[in-house]
Amino acid sequence: MNTLAVPAPTPDTSLAVPAGRTLSYLAHFGLAEAPFGLTPDTDFFFASLPHREALDTLRYALASGEGFIRIVGAVGTGKTLVCRTLLGELPASSRALYLPNPALDSVGILLAVAAELGFEVKGSETAYEIQRAIETRLVELALAGTQVVLVIDEAQALPPESLETVRLLSNLETEKRKLLCIVLFGQPELDVRLETIPQFKTRISFHDALRPLTRAELAAYLDHRVARGGRNPAAAPLFPARAVAALHAASGGVPRVANVVAHKALLLAWGRGFERPGLREVREAARDTLAARPAASVWLRILAGIALVAAGAIAGWLAQGILA
Repeated sequence: MNTLAVPAPTPDTSLAVPAGRTLSYLAHFGLAEAPFGLTPDTDFFFASLPHREALDTLRYALASGEGFIRIVGAVGTGKTLVCRTLLGELPASSRALYLPNPALDSVGILLAVAAELGFEVKGSETAYEIQRAIETRLVELALAGTQVVLVIDEAQALPPESLETVRLLSNLETEKRKLLCIVLFGQPELDVRLETIPQFKTRISFHDALRPLTRAELAAYLDHRVARGGRNPAAAPLFPARAVAALHAASGGVPRVANVVAHKALLLAWGRGFERPGLREVREAARDTLAARPAASVWLRILAGIALVAAGAIAGWLAQGILA
C-alpha cells in the first residue's frame, strides 16, 4: 500500500528525463548536488565498517613503515574511493606515487614510477639505469624525512613480469627502513595472481578485504550521501524502509550498483511527482539496470532453499521407514 501523500502514478514508466526539468530534479528532493554519481568523490565518502577497517589497516601499516599492503574487493565495493581517501589524507611528510592504470610491462612500471618522482626520461636509458635513478631519488627523500608511498589501483591488471618488477622495487631499503611503501588495490583476481609468486605473498604484512554493505549499512550509506547532497537532515529519509530493502536486494549491497538504482529510482519518483521513491520505483529502476540482481532470482534462491529443506526432511522420513 502506498502511504505517501502524492499524486497517483502515471502509466508512463519510462526512465527518460522529462524535457526542460533537469535542474528541478535536485530541487524537487531538496538537493544541491546529485548524491548518487558513479565518479569516486571523496566528499561523499561514507565510512561504513568495511571501509573504515580498510582505512585503519592502511593507516597503521603506513605509520609502521611496512613495505607491502594489499586491499581487495569485488567490482563496485569502493576500492577506488578508499584509495583516493587515503591519498587525500596522507601527511605532508609523505609523497604519493599514484598509478591508476597499471596495465604496463616491467619497463613501463619503472617509467611510470620515475615520472611520478619527477624524472624526465629520454627513452634511451636501460631498465637498470632507470631503477638506479629511482633508488637514488628514494634515498634522497628518505634522508629528508619523506615517506614515499606507491599506490597501485586495479592491481589485478598487472602482468606477471610487472608484478615481479614491483616486488623488486620493494627490495629498496636502508639498514633501518624501507625506501618505498607499496599499496595494492585490486579485485579478488589479484589474489589469484599473487598465488603464482610465493615470494611476493610473504612480503605482504597487512591486508584487508572490502565486502558489500549490509541492509542497515546501506540505509546509513543512502542517508549519508543524501545529506552530503544538501538535503535537510531533519527531513524524512528519502528512501523508505521498504525501498531500502528492495534496493539492497537488487544491489546485493554493492555501493556502485546501489548508486545506479537509487539514481534511477529518484528520476522515476520525480517524473511522477512523488516526494520520494517507493518500492515500485526501486523495482523498476532495478529492472532497467544490467548489474542489478533480478527480483525473481531472489525468490528462486528462497524457493531453492525451501526445496532443499523439504528434500532433506523427506529423505529422513524415508530412511526412518526403511529402518523401521
